[in-house]
Amino acid sequence: MTDTPARAGFVALIGEPNAGKSTLTNRMVGAKVSIVTHKVQTTRTRIRGVAIEGASQIVFVDTPGLFRPRRRLDRAMVAAAWGGAADADVVVLLVEAHRGMTDGVRAILEALRERITPKQKVVLAINKIDRVKSEELLALTAELNAAYPFAETFMISAEKGHGVVDLRRWLAEELPEGPWLYPEDQIADLPMRLIAAEMTREKLTLRLHEELPYQLTVETESWQERKDGSVRIDQVVYVARDGHKGIVLGNKGETIKAISTAARAEISDFLGRPVHLFLQVKVRENWLEEAARYSEMGLEFRDGNT
Repeated sequence: MTDTPARAGFVALIGEPNAGKSTLTNRMVGAKVSIVTHKVQTTRTRIRGVAIEGASQIVFVDTPGLFRPRRRLDRAMVAAAWGGAADADVVVLLVEAHRGMTDGVRAILEALRERITPKQKVVLAINKIDRVKSEELLALTAELNAAYPFAETFMISAEKGHGVVDLRRWLAEELPEGPWLYPEDQIADLPMRLIAAEMTREKLTLRLHEELPYQLTVETESWQERKDGSVRIDQVVYVARDGHKGIVLGNKGETIKAISTAARAEISDFLGRPVHLFLQVKVRENWLEEAARYSEMGLEFRDGNT
């Protein structure tokens, strides 16, 4: 038995799009709970991944990237990100080493001054450190710490794992004492229907190009447990235009078949059992303006500029 007190709490990961928040969440949890692509604005809702460090249970909240919103979905994503930060015990700001102090980072720092309470600690994690020289890292560290009173600074590579253990250990010590929030074997706090839909959307995003991934969404329409231990999952891919439907289907259905195969394999691996996945592609011209679609994504349907 150990005398170390149990700790548990929420750690929000914030930053610009593509800063590495989803990659860091998966690295911390030790399993893929948040989808990762090279395209910006991949994460749309708050994904909670649960990690254990010693006697501490750390609930990492992977938030959508912070950027200047232009459309309703943009506003909902940014609101979800700041909502995740507001609810957290500790906030980790990820900044890409090779991009440095961008206008976007400056805007986030300004917003942190207004939104973060004195009780919350804000940590700086400079990510992708393998892309720059040490003298550049030191200069960036000094610049960022002069701009905001961070509680601590870490230099990491979420993709390669450098510095991640030190960050996780520090976070574990900073969380409030108290009982764990989730069962010991739980690694994510999202309905499996949504996780499965996100995995399929990742495969679509990786396969398709340019603006199209932004114009589609995936919903799990039905989930049927079978007697043999397998599961049948029916999903709908909603696109905004007829032309998009043809692109998603591909020549003789080849594109959607490849996407379905890849998604089925990943969902099956995550669940640890056979999966029968069936995808339909439907045109809904105004899905970006439908409250029900936002509810399925775990987002708030918002008006205005907040």
